[in-house]
Amino acid sequence: MNITKGKRNGGQILVDALRIHGVDRAFCVPGESYLAVLDALHDARDAIELIVCRQEGGACYMAEAYGKLTGKPGICFVTRGPGATNASIGVHTAFQDSTPLILFIGQVARDQAEREAFQEIDYRHMFGHLAKWVVEIDAAERIPELVSQAFHRAVNGRPGPVVVALPEDMLTDLAEARDAPAYVRTEIHPGPDQLQELHGHLQQAQRPLVVVGGGGWSQQSVADIRAFSEGAGLPVAASFRCQDLFDNTHPHYAGDLGIAAGPGLLERVRNSDLLIAVGARLGEMTTGGYTLLDIPVPRQPLVHVHPGAEELGRVYHPTLAINASVGAFARRVAALAPVDWSYREAWLRGANADYLDNLAHPRVPGNVQMGDIMAWLRAHLPADAILTTGAGNYSSWAHRFYQYRTYRTQLGPTNGSMGYGVPAAIAAKLTDRARTVVAFAGDGCFLMNGQELATAAQYDARIIVLVINNGMYGTIRMHQERHYPGRVSGTQLTNPDFAALARAYGLHGETVEDTAAFAPAFERAEQSGKPALIEIRIDPEALTPRQSLSQIREQALAKGGAA
Repeated sequence: MNITKGKRNGGQILVDALRIHGVDRAFCVPGESYLAVLDALHDARDAIELIVCRQEGGACYMAEAYGKLTGKPGICFVTRGPGATNASIGVHTAFQDSTPLILFIGQVARDQAEREAFQEIDYRHMFGHLAKWVVEIDAAERIPELVSQAFHRAVNGRPGPVVVALPEDMLTDLAEARDAPAYVRTEIHPGPDQLQELHGHLQQAQRPLVVVGGGGWSQQSVADIRAFSEGAGLPVAASFRCQDLFDNTHPHYAGDLGIAAGPGLLERVRNSDLLIAVGARLGEMTTGGYTLLDIPVPRQPLVHVHPGAEELGRVYHPTLAINASVGAFARRVAALAPVDWSYREAWLRGANADYLDNLAHPRVPGNVQMGDIMAWLRAHLPADAILTTGAGNYSSWAHRFYQYRTYRTQLGPTNGSMGYGVPAAIAAKLTDRARTVVAFAGDGCFLMNGQELATAAQYDARIIVLVINNGMYGTIRMHQERHYPGRVSGTQLTNPDFAALARAYGLHGETVEDTAAFAPAFERAEQSGKPALIEIRIDPEALTPRQSLSQIREQALAKGGAA
């Protein structure tokens, strides 16, 4: 597509550039600082769908979820100052999740800069450590060049967010600008010597383990890693909130490393004699607070594959560092000569058995058994259903007791950001309306972006939201009881009637107070023909799948804590 034509204002040049780069949807909260862009989007409405959100944090979360699902940069527009600060939560999420995203921010006029004008912020300083790149476009004729650079930076190497500031007066300037062509993805390929060395490690290993994670994956790379696992007899674990990168029902699946990691898997990481990390950064959540592997040199040989050279050797010194794109690496290892792995078959089968043992759900206090609900969802939901979560203890039910079978069926923030589940679900449903989308949210998590139910209603995004209500900030209460048992402070919540709130937005709303009521409520939600919310009221004692609130407190007191 080549749109270059005469003089255009900056807003028109920008929107033409978005069309050239294949943008089909953008998320926004409108602002007077980028009215020229909104006007240009009016003329491009048949090509770019503009989703108007209710708060900039929700809008940026939606763009991030779109980027996760499609691999294309999610696009978000917000106004200056408060709009940008609200949106920063989505930028941080995209950075830690390695998700391509471009946040466009309206900026004060150029002749007002450096005066602390209304809502003025220096975005280079504000986002300097949150984004891959931050740029302010001072001349309309440079928009095609700098927007092209933004797209290239967002998708190449380690994917991530880019922030582009747009001075208000620049957007109304008339300029002749030559459009840049659509961005090009580049791949970094592993070298033949590296692949040969990896093959040698595979032939010698008795207890190998693969850990998959990070961004930059595709349906094909997931299939290629599966072929690699099958050809070399490798158990595969997923890093924190990356469980959809390997079929959880496959006999080579070993479970996920994160807040719901099984004790058997943690022990296998410690005892492995070859650890192959593909795309995963090996961050705090995946490594159990940097305790699973020795620092700086792990006790087992470590092969670390990552598209960002800065991640290789960042915490752990690898035996073999491979700076490669996930897709390029996966293609090459899928074609490696098979190795004889019959001598380590017991290790492989044991890893899967550990995972299946951890899938068994315990009984918890109260009338609602979330383990039974998760078992019903596993059996009921189609393989391509998308589950979204924010952050909180409730999310461990979705992590530990659901089986993700196909690529991009899990959307969750690896930076542990609350309020993500509802906007992510809306973006997912708008991206593929044929798929079932279920958002998990705690009562605290939901109210951080619950207003986006209005967006779901406005665009008929027929998601199903499960609000797991225990009347507290559960994760903080858990840590509070472990460290300061019996001294409850700052974690209690008084909540609305969530089902009634959903109905006020025009959604289908129901309340579940016992396990048997859940399945028919969910089926009614599916058949309602509108977005839906089911509030699940659980006993506050059911704080985690493994321990009740009282058990956590009693254990802490037994260790010497003071009530």
